[in-house]
Amino acid sequence: MHIRITLLLVLSLFSFEIGQAQELSFEEYNPTSTLVVPENHVLKAKFPFIDIHGHQYRMPEQDLAPVIAAMDTLNMGIMVNLSGRSGEELIKSVQNIKEHYPNRFVVFANIDFEGVGTENWTEKAVLQFEEDVKNGARGLKIYKSLGMRYKDSDGKRLAIDDIRLDPIWAKCGELGVPVLIHAADPKSFWDNFDGDNERWLELKTHPRRKRSASDPASWEQIISEQHHMFMKHPKTVFINAHMGWYANNLGKLSELMEEIPNMNVEIGAIIAELGRQPKFAKKFFEKYQDRILFGKDSWKPEEFPTYFRVLETADEYFPYHKKYHAFWAMYGLDLSDEVLKKVYYKNALRIVPGLDRSLFPD
Repeated sequence: MHIRITLLLVLSLFSFEIGQAQELSFEEYNPTSTLVVPENHVLKAKFPFIDIHGHQYRMPEQDLAPVIAAMDTLNMGIMVNLSGRSGEELIKSVQNIKEHYPNRFVVFANIDFEGVGTENWTEKAVLQFEEDVKNGARGLKIYKSLGMRYKDSDGKRLAIDDIRLDPIWAKCGELGVPVLIHAADPKSFWDNFDGDNERWLELKTHPRRKRSASDPASWEQIISEQHHMFMKHPKTVFINAHMGWYANNLGKLSELMEEIPNMNVEIGAIIAELGRQPKFAKKFFEKYQDRILFGKDSWKPEEFPTYFRVLETADEYFPYHKKYHAFWAMYGLDLSDEVLKKVYYKNALRIVPGLDRSLFPD
């Protein structure tokens, strides 16, 4: 009798544990792969590289030594700090670089688009940008707030291709400096928030990222404004951040590359998209090897090896570093040295003026 009772208790506990396991949420379910395949963890890039999409928000006053130490472990030759701001703040950043690490950082200027439509706004913005370039800015970074948040003096959403901004893009072409622009966000943020949405987990954990056709406009509208602006200014070099949110549709991106020859792309925050389509992505990189730049976006040194592994190895079925970005496994593109050199540094050296070429091999 006692044995039977004990057995029933054990079975009950076992059933309870099984029941609990069956009630795991999607967020909790993150199994360890049992697949055993060759692994090549790449902690340091094969060649020195330029991070075209870096952010150091405190550069005017920060100690840059810890950043340099981390850059050296990764084999990063130059970081482009896109958060250069404007005016006195930009001058302080440039001075900090000049005094400590004059060949390892450059800054891009930023523009505050508040007040567009007020008297002489455009003229003042162009003059300030000219001054910023004279003070050391090597390009212009446009945040996604243009097209998403900014409104003009009449309270209307400020479109990326608004004619009042045309003199700014034209001035960049005249001065020979590139424009790196982030427009909109992944299209999934505009899609229905349901089980068919690949970004469901990200939208659940970051609900403020959810958008709609009226908040602030449709994805297609914002992206088309960006492309229209590119085409209106063929003499200006543009770098489309995050592959223009078309890394999951390289066929369409290829069409755009053909249609807009002054548009380049960088790979910040979309490496997981490339890693799940290694054959198609490799062909894309080979075809457009002169127009793709390395970028990371967020400054988290521990995440860079994921990028190196996707670009440099032929590894199979390895994880991304953020489940809410990509719950799928990735594969390496195994790019040739010729293509890697262009992506890592040669394209940036050609596009961004005044970079120290001596830091990189021929």
